[in-house]
Order: sequence, then structure tokens, then C-alpha cells
Amino acid sequence: MTTRALLEVIALDAEDAVAAQAGGADRLELVADMAADGLTPTVATFVDVQAAVDIPVRVMLRLADGFAAGDVDALVRVACDMRAAGAEEFVLGFLGEDGGPELDAVERVVAELDGRPWTFHRAIDRAADRDALRKQLADLPGLDTYLTAGSAKGVDDGLPVLLTEAARRGDSGYTQRLMIGGGLRLDHIPRLRAARVDAFHIGGAARPHGWTAPVAAEAVREWRAALDARVTRAGARARGD
Repeated sequence: MTTRALLEVIALDAEDAVAAQAGGADRLELVADMAADGLTPTVATFVDVQAAVDIPVRVMLRLADGFAAGDVDALVRVACDMRAAGAEEFVLGFLGEDGGPELDAVERVVAELDGRPWTFHRAIDRAADRDALRKQLADLPGLDTYLTAGSAKGVDDGLPVLLTEAARRGDSGYTQRLMIGGGLRLDHIPRLRAARVDAFHIGGAARPHGWTAPVAAEAVREWRAALDARVTRAGARARGD
């Protein structure tokens, strides 16, 4: 494997965004209120971040803790406002009481995105049936990524699921990119990269001093180096070095 892996970093503001880009992040997930596991930021914050960096910014569309959509009209308005401000990429994901995707809500919000790329976030890790969810969402326009740990408990518990799903790449419901995040550690990288996973998402790992401190470029750089080292070694093996 010689493909450079995508590294996405959670940002709360422009300071985070600048540090993440300096450390080698390829993309940002922009959120607010990590005490609620990441809610929609303000339009003003998005505008500041977009002006501060030149890497893609995926904006969270989630208005309350939990994975129910809640006020769908409000979500649609927020999506509209973000698009008007220049947002081109998004993150969302809603579950119904049965543990399946809240399709009406997802479809209404996605319609507002008008084909822009979006990630279905870790709601998949709380789904009653991951495979069924993927197949129900498979044809929605713009869906290009699943952010998942393989388990609600994190990557340690979810690794077998992640490896199984990586092996199904290209099957119906499995054409979207698999991006790993949620309790992800550097020591998980070798097995995931060996399984041809090529996208990784970090939040707390980019903040060695906790969520009350900003993203540290040095921490992001460590992840970038670890991912790039895998590429370098794979390229050397391919050449017979």
C-alpha cells in the first residue's frame, strides 16, 4: 500500500484549525460543545475557520446531544445558513427509536446539501443493524464517508467489525470511505492500514492537554508522521528495498 491516508482533526475554532493544518491534517471536522460529543458550530465560527485555513472543513449538523434528529426544520435552516456562508462539506447522522436510521430527517437535510459530500458519523456505532443501515443509506447523494469505531465503546472493542467492513469494500452499502475514529490510538494503525483503511479521525489525541486546551500542531504532526511512515515502508517493500 502506497496511498497517503487522510487525517481529519476535530476543530472548535480558527486557532484549532490553524494548528491542525500546520501539523499535517488533510481535513477538519468543525463542531461546538464537545461535552455533548460535538454539535453544530455557529456560522460565524465557520466563516472564521474557512478564512484561516485552506484545507476542507466538514461542518457538523447536530443540534442536541444524542442521535435523534430533534427539530428537523431547525436542522434544515442551519444547513441552509451554512451553505449560504460557503460550507461545502458536512457531517450528520440520525437514528430512530428502533435503532435504524431516521430516514425522513436524513433525507430532508441531505436534500438541502444539494449533492455536497457528507459523512455519516458515529451514530452508526449505536445502530441496531450496521449492515441494514448502510444499505438503507447507500443511494443518498453526497454520502462518501462513514466515521466509525466499530463499536460504541471505541476502536479496541470495534476492531474486528472494522476489519470485516474494510474487507467488504465495494459491496452494496460499502462503497463509501471507512474513516476510523473514537478511542483511536497510534498502535491501531498497523492493522488498519494493513486492511487498506485510508482515513483516520482524531479529536482528543490532537489535544494532549485536554479539551480545554487548543489543538497542538505537534500532536497532529505525530499522527501524520505515523501514517506517512506506513506509506514509506509499503513503498520500500514494493520496490524490494
